[in-house]
Amino acid sequence: MNIRRAEERDIERIGDLLLQVCQVHAEGRPDLFRAGGRKYTAEDLKQMLSDDERPIFVADDDALGIVGYVFCQHVRHVGSPSLTDIHTLYIDDLCVDERARGRHVGTELYAFVLAYARDCGCHNVTLNVWAENKGARAFYESLGLSVQKIGLEQVL
Repeated sequence: MNIRRAEERDIERIGDLLLQVCQVHAEGRPDLFRAGGRKYTAEDLKQMLSDDERPIFVADDDALGIVGYVFCQHVRHVGSPSLTDIHTLYIDDLCVDERARGRHVGTELYAFVLAYARDCGCHNVTLNVWAENKGARAFYESLGLSVQKIGLEQVL
């Protein structure tokens, strides 16, 4: 498997995977997520592909094609009156095709992101996970991530 920067030719396949992610969220929180939705449009993806501050990486399997992706975002808190001047790599979204799960694709994507973040001089890597997505949380904790902050809500 080759992990590489996403290209325009990958947009359709990334879109298919975005549907899978939204479906998981729609099943867990139908009050917030639309079944059949996507976080990003094809046009959004096209613009993001050229943005070095928001790199997208794909896991490209020789036999199966694109089996996963990870969307990243560089976040810097330089000059903040309350936060230290750190450079964070935020994982905006990580998906492994449901047909390729259990093959360590997510683990390889995350290892790639860690190496990329180190090469960029990042202090840390962060991400958010929805509380109802227990499988994702267990996966991330198995990789060594721990809770940094907790978001709370009261549905009215």
